[in-house]
Amino acid sequence: MFSRQFARLSTRSTLSFQRFITFDAASQPRLRIGSTVPNFKAPSTAGEIDFHKFIGDSWVVLFSHPADFTPVCTTELGAFAKLKPEFDARNVKLIGLSAEGVDKHNSWIKDIEEVALDNKPFTYPIIGDESREVSYLFDMVDEEGFKNLNGGIVQTIRSVFVIDPAKKIRLTLTYPASCGRNSAEVLRVIDSLQTADKKGVVTPIDWTVGQDVIIPPSVSNEAAKEKFGDFKEVKPYLRFTKV
Repeated sequence: MFSRQFARLSTRSTLSFQRFITFDAASQPRLRIGSTVPNFKAPSTAGEIDFHKFIGDSWVVLFSHPADFTPVCTTELGAFAKLKPEFDARNVKLIGLSAEGVDKHNSWIKDIEEVALDNKPFTYPIIGDESREVSYLFDMVDEEGFKNLNGGIVQTIRSVFVIDPAKKIRLTLTYPASCGRNSAEVLRVIDSLQTADKKGVVTPIDWTVGQDVIIPPSVSNEAAKEKFGDFKEVKPYLRFTKV
C-alpha cells in the first residue's frame, strides 16, 4: 500500500531512491508515540542510508533542519556532536537531516567543526533531503511549511524523533524556526526512557539520573515493597523510590 505512493525517479548520482508523487495530507502516514518508524532510503554524508538497517539494535535520535549554513542549526548540530560520546554510552546513534544536498552538507560540516568542535571531526551522518520526501514522511513541518513542501520556503523542518531498538517512536518534538533545541534535554529523556524500560518505573518532572523515581500506580504496595524495597508514600498514587 505504502509503496504505491512512490514513483521511480532518475537521479543525478549513482544512488537510486524513490520519490513521492504528491505531498498530500490525506495520504500522509500518521506517526504517533508507539508507531513503528517508517523506513526510507536516502543519501547522506556517510553514504546511502537504509533507515531500518541504520537503527539496527540501537536507539536513534533523528533530528532535522530546513537548510544548511543557517545560524541556529549550526549551533544545534555542533551541540549534538559534542555530546556524541554520551549518546554512544547509552547505545544511541545520532543522525541529522537537512533539506539540501549531501555535497552542501559536506561543506557545511567544515563550518560546524570550526565553530563548535575546535576543528575536531564531525562524526555522525546528515541525510540529504532535497526533495523533502523524508520531511513529508515524518510530518516535520507546521501548517505553512506543509503548504510550501512542493517548492516554497519551509522554515520548520526542525523536529526530533527518539526511536528505540524495536523501531518504535518513543518521543517527538517539533520546534519553531526561532527556537534552538536543548540537546541536554534529549539526553535526559533517553535516560528516563531507558530507566523506565529497565526498572518498571516512571520519572517525575526535571528528573535526572540518581534522583528518586516514581512507582506506577498499577503496582500495589506489597509488590512495590518486594520489587523496590523501601519507598516513600506521599499520596496513595504518588510513591517515590530509588533504583
